[in-house]
Amino acid sequence: MTAAASGTGSEFTNPNLEQMFSAEIISERVKAIGAKITRDYAEKDLVVVGVLKGSCIFLSDLIRHIDLKLSIDFMAVSSYKDGTVSTGDVEILKDLTNPIRGKDVIICEDIVDTGLTLFRLMEILGSRGANSLKIATLLDKPEPRIKKELVIDYCGFQIPNRFVVGYGLDAAGRYRNLPFIAAVKDPDLI
Repeated sequence: MTAAASGTGSEFTNPNLEQMFSAEIISERVKAIGAKITRDYAEKDLVVVGVLKGSCIFLSDLIRHIDLKLSIDFMAVSSYKDGTVSTGDVEILKDLTNPIRGKDVIICEDIVDTGLTLFRLMEILGSRGANSLKIATLLDKPEPRIKKELVIDYCGFQIPNRFVVGYGLDAAGRYRNLPFIAAVKDPDLI
């Protein structure tokens, strides 16, 4: 697999990766989400909260397509006590820098799967007095969803239950730098 096939001009060779979304397709979709958020939040005091580390690339591209005055903040959370399965018991590793009381907040995620962590994060932030709280995610993987009541307000792509990397998503801290989204053919070979 090369990134040249996705139009980026750089080489990323790994036969264990199967490209799902090219850099161009991602860019078009992020631009469309930004335009919708611009329409939906006109005249609002918007804060976009990135959930670290995975959302950093999506968030930075997304906010450049939101034609509004906004602020950004970040949170880092952990709910993977054994390293592989989310417990939904969220530990805040880095909290917001500024209060969100009276503001409209969009939580920006890289991917939503079980929904446990994000559901708990919505509860935590919901108790802080925001006017509204919505979710923007690049990828929605509904098959493993445990928290079925979780509403995804802005979604880039819905994907099957496959392990994916690239565009901020990682495998053991690697592959975040890929300009495209790829499915991992054999997770044991990562």
